[in-house]
Amino acid sequence: MINFDLVVVGGGPAGMAAALKAKECGVESIIVLERAETLGGILEQCIHTGFGLHYFGEELSGPEYAARFIEQVEKTDIVVKTDTMVLDIDDSNVVTAVNKTDGLLKINAKAIILAMGCRERPRGALEIAGTRASGIMTAGTAQKYVNLDGYMPGKKVVILGSGDIGLIMARRMTLEGAEVKVVCELMPYSGGLTRNIVQCLDDFGIPLKLSTTVVETHGKDRLEGVTIAKVDEKLQPIESTKEYIECDTLMLSVGLIPENELTKNVGIGIDRITSGAVVDEMRQTDHKGIFACGNVLHVHDLVDYVTLESQIAGKGAADYILGKCDNSPVYVNTTTGNGVRYLVPQRVNINNKEDIKLYFRVGQIFKNAKVVLECDGKVISSKKKVKLAPGEMENVVVPADVLASMNENSTIVVRVEE
Repeated sequence: MINFDLVVVGGGPAGMAAALKAKECGVESIIVLERAETLGGILEQCIHTGFGLHYFGEELSGPEYAARFIEQVEKTDIVVKTDTMVLDIDDSNVVTAVNKTDGLLKINAKAIILAMGCRERPRGALEIAGTRASGIMTAGTAQKYVNLDGYMPGKKVVILGSGDIGLIMARRMTLEGAEVKVVCELMPYSGGLTRNIVQCLDDFGIPLKLSTTVVETHGKDRLEGVTIAKVDEKLQPIESTKEYIECDTLMLSVGLIPENELTKNVGIGIDRITSGAVVDEMRQTDHKGIFACGNVLHVHDLVDYVTLESQIAGKGAADYILGKCDNSPVYVNTTTGNGVRYLVPQRVNINNKEDIKLYFRVGQIFKNAKVVLECDGKVISSKKKVKLAPGEMENVVVPADVLASMNENSTIVVRVEE
């Protein structure tokens, strides 16, 4: 058994930012466990720019953004173990991990930060008729093939789903000489950032078909084509709209899922909408001493927001380890109102002496609507937004003086008013 004040599970942007913040706040012994061979997480394969605009005030590629944090980690005495898989976390916060150098590791932790990121939803999660022909893959897998391995997945491409990775791969494949026939999106709105729709599709003349899905794949050994169709209000394919498209590659960009097997195994409460842990304003879960941040908590649209949230978790873990946290918190739940799909954090301590930022996503597109924050039936703030879209995360601030006026029976509601 080895002892550390803080164990951070995951060495991507979330894990590194959380570890660095905890170190800055006075935590002495910190270890970061990363299952890949290097730090950086998914950023290592995201060679496009667009990262760091909020946090660094400049436009960086994924590897450049990661490199800045890797450099900071290397300047500290934070212990890093890559190529290390965390197998289990028990009720007393003992972390079991394994790697080929140390063998089996047992680490006794005063606090743990979960920062495992997210994974793509695979083909198996979709009901698409057809054989298991080669050429069908997630957009992230295709991105790794092109950007890291130097392989071209195909020459004629159809993309299902308009998440950001799918949009970015539409541009990437076009730049490499492939023909991207169409991007199909099941919902009546895109799941990606508006800037990615413009820069990755519109600028290259790639069509985006909303309320459209792939209903069948064709080809035995290698994909030869797909059948697409429009869907009705119940998201069921409309038979008369079926259309065959010749292609050798189908890329899936149909959503991201937080990597929460470890979280569930510890018995931590999971939010049914985000599929991440239920946390308070310091990102502490309902298991004392275990915190969560980044895409394992809820899928973010920008890595800059991942960094900022992870610093909150790093400070929360530091306060817990150093005995600075509130030992008798009074929690009230945050509640979603009209148009709001989810809120993070799901509960807040009203004894908190600082303003609290609530992050949320809407469930549909709104134009010229108001984001309303309501506490105990009283409107605290009402901010007009030109556009609200499910693909873009929003936030609203609960002032500290409002928290101070609340009691354990109080309510916090965020809703959209058209």
